[in-house]
Amino acid sequence: MNAASIPPDVLLVVAALAVAIALVQALALLMRRWTRRRRMSLRMVRAVLGEERAPALLEDRGFTVIGAQVVVDHAVRIDDRVVVVPLRADYLAAKDGARYVVEVKTGALAPRIETSATRRQILEYRIAFDVDGVVLVDAEAGRVHEITFPALERLARPATSTGWRVVAFALAAVAAVIVAVVRFA
Repeated sequence: MNAASIPPDVLLVVAALAVAIALVQALALLMRRWTRRRRMSLRMVRAVLGEERAPALLEDRGFTVIGAQVVVDHAVRIDDRVVVVPLRADYLAAKDGARYVVEVKTGALAPRIETSATRRQILEYRIAFDVDGVVLVDAEAGRVHEITFPALERLARPATSTGWRVVAFALAAVAAVIVAVVRFA
């Protein structure tokens, strides 16, 4: 069977069907794009509202906001070169003489410390902003969490142990004996 033997009305139906399928595909693509943009827009609105709510949540818990959208340049060495990465924190806050970098999160997963992206972000902020601690604000739930990294805190303080104290005491005692012998000799 060749194209010339197909009745014209069948060709017309096939062409109309092809155009209809193409239109349905184009509309489906447009709907997916619109839905994606709408979802992103709603996320942005939630994030902005969360950041606007955060200062009051912090102040209710005794923090004083000392900066918003604070940027630091964080240097990272890779092999022989240094790469400077700008980081922007939602807020800097203070409480009881300590300074904190504050990250505000919204949604179901982002405010959870179990979320790896959030955990990595606040760890990087803790190091880069040279502060005493990190505060994670779950703006939608109205929760404020102080986050610490025990391993990082151990690195930051000098190593002390009972063994070193005993050695220091023994050295001091030996020094006292030597001074006494030299003095009375």
